[in-house]
Amino acid sequence: MQYPFRTVSVVLTFLVFILSLFIGCESAEETRVSYSIPEQPEMSTGYTEKPGWVTNEFAVAAANPLATDAGYQIIQAGGSAVDAAIAVQMVLTLVEPQSSGIGGGAFLLNWDGEQVYAYNGRETAPAAADENHFLDENGETMPFRDAVRSGKSVGVPGTLAMLKQAHDRHGVLPWQDLFEPAITLAENGFKVSPRLNQLLVGEDAFRNDDIAAQFYYDENNEARSVGFELKNPALAEILRRVANEGIDAFYQSEVAENIVERIQSHERPGNMTVEDINNYPVQDFETRALCNDWKNYQICGFPPPSSGHIAIMQMLGIMEHLDETEIDFEDGLMTADWLHNYFEAAKLAFADRAKYIGDWDFVDAPTGDWNSLMDPAYLAERAALIGEQSMGIAEPGNPRGAQAMLGVQPYQPESGTTHISIVDREGNAVSMTATIESGFGSRIMSDGGTGLPGGFILNNELTDFSLSPVDEDGNPMANRVEPNKRPRSSMSPSLVFDRESGDILASVGSPGGAAIIHYTAKAIVGMYDWNLNAQDAINLPNFANFNGASVLEEERFPADLIEALRARGHEVTERALTSGLQAIQVIEDGYYGGADPRREGVVMGQ
Repeated sequence: MQYPFRTVSVVLTFLVFILSLFIGCESAEETRVSYSIPEQPEMSTGYTEKPGWVTNEFAVAAANPLATDAGYQIIQAGGSAVDAAIAVQMVLTLVEPQSSGIGGGAFLLNWDGEQVYAYNGRETAPAAADENHFLDENGETMPFRDAVRSGKSVGVPGTLAMLKQAHDRHGVLPWQDLFEPAITLAENGFKVSPRLNQLLVGEDAFRNDDIAAQFYYDENNEARSVGFELKNPALAEILRRVANEGIDAFYQSEVAENIVERIQSHERPGNMTVEDINNYPVQDFETRALCNDWKNYQICGFPPPSSGHIAIMQMLGIMEHLDETEIDFEDGLMTADWLHNYFEAAKLAFADRAKYIGDWDFVDAPTGDWNSLMDPAYLAERAALIGEQSMGIAEPGNPRGAQAMLGVQPYQPESGTTHISIVDREGNAVSMTATIESGFGSRIMSDGGTGLPGGFILNNELTDFSLSPVDEDGNPMANRVEPNKRPRSSMSPSLVFDRESGDILASVGSPGGAAIIHYTAKAIVGMYDWNLNAQDAINLPNFANFNGASVLEEERFPADLIEALRARGHEVTERALTSGLQAIQVIEDGYYGGADPRREGVVMGQ
C-alpha cells in the first residue's frame, strides 16, 4: 500500500506553524495537565486541500484545530485515547457548538488491544413523550422545521454521562484534568472560525433565542465576525463544576433545572422534566458492538439505535455479490458502472433501514438477530434485484423470511454532527461520533442557571424519530416516539481490523446526517478496496442515495459519467455534500491521518 507524501508544502508548513505557536497560561493547581493555548488558525471555508499526516507514536483527528490540539496535549501528558476524546469533545462544545456538545449525545467505540467496547450516549425521549409527540391538535404531523425549532425536539443529553463511564474503564488521567483545555479556552477566549461565522450568518431562528442572541450576535444583530475573541464564562463555570464534582454537577443540579426551564418556556414547549435528566445517568452505557466481515477485513460499528453500521455492511455486502465491473476505479475516480451498483445497493439498504431500524430496547430485530440484515444469503437475495437499469425506488426485504408488521418511515432531513478518531501511544483506538443533530440543534441555548454569558446548545435529536407514529395503513413505525426511547441515528463510528490477524487497521467516521453512511463507506472502500491512503480516500468526491435520486457532489464529477448514470435510468442531482471525515490508518511505521478538506479539521501526533 502506498502512502506518498504530498507536495503541498505550503499547506503543511502553514498547519505545522500555526499549531506549534503557543502562548503561556497558568494551569489550575489541582491538575497534572499543563495546558497551553495554541494560536488558532483562521482557516478558509469551502474546500481547502489537506496534506495528510504521518506520525509514529500516536495521532489525533478532530474537526477543529483547537480540539485536535487539546487531544494532542492530553496524550502528551500521558493520557489514553478515551482521555483525549473527552478533552476534544469539551473543546468542540466551545469552538464547534453548531455540531456537538454537552447538550447532545454520542456513540464511542474503543479498542483496548483485546476487544472493542461500545458506549451508547444517545439522547432519550422524556418519560412523558408518546407516539403523538409531534402531532398537532388535529392529529396532523407538525411541519418538520417547526418541530426542530422547538422544546419538543430536545432529548435528554447523554454525552457527559457516557463519557464518564468510558473514562471509568479506560481513563488514565484524572477526570478533572481532561476539562482543563476547554475551561481555559472558554475563559481566555477563542477566535470565531470562518465556518462558525458563516453558519451564524445564515441562521435566523438562533437569533430568536435570548441567550444566543446576546452571545453569538452583536448589538446590531450581526454574527460575531471571523477572528472575534469569544469568551464563554457560563460554559467555563459549568465545565469546572463537572470537572470537580463529577457528572452530578450536570444531571442533578441547577443545570438540569435550567435545561428544563428553557425547554418548557419555549413558544413550542417540550415535556421534559428535571426527573428525566436526573434519571439518565442511572443506566449502563456499554453495549455490544456489531462486528462483521467484508472481504479480508472485519468492520466494527454500532448497533441500533444507529442505522449506520448495518446500512454500510449491507451496501458493501450486496456489492460483493454482484459481478465485479471490469474497471471500478480509474484516474482517481470511481466509474459509472461502480456507482450504478453502489446506488442500487444503497437503495436496498435504505429501504430496510426505513422499516426495521429503531432503538433495540424497544424494537425487535428481524428473526431476533440484527445480523440477519447482514446475512450473506440475504444480501445475495437483495443483490439479485440489481440489474443494468435503475430500479427506481426499492422495497424493504424479508431477512430470513421475517414478516414484520411495520410501517416504512418516509425520509426526514438529518444534519449536524462531528467525528473524532484517536490512537494513543499504547495502540488504543477511539472512533467517536457526537451530535446535537441539526446545525445549532433546537436553536435553544442554556446557561446552566449560572446567569453568565454563553452556555451550551440543546439538541433537537427527537426529530430523528418518525414524526408520524404510523404509516397510511396504520402500521406502527419502528422509529416512532416512545417514552425513554432513543431515536434512530445515522452516526457510523467505525473501526477496521484485519480478519486474519485481528490487528487494527483504521478508525474512521464522519458527520453529515443520513449521508454519514455514504461518507464512511466511501472512506472504507477508498482505503481498503482501492488502496488509497486515508487522506486520498477522504478527498474522493462524495456521492449518496437515500432510496430515491442519486446525489453527486457538485463540480466533482465529469459530464460523461453523469450522462452514463442517467442513461441507466438514474435521476441524478448535484449539490454540496459537506462531509467531515476524520480517519487514522495504521501503517508500517506508525499512522497516517486524514482530515476532510471540506471542513476545518486537522490531525496531530508524534
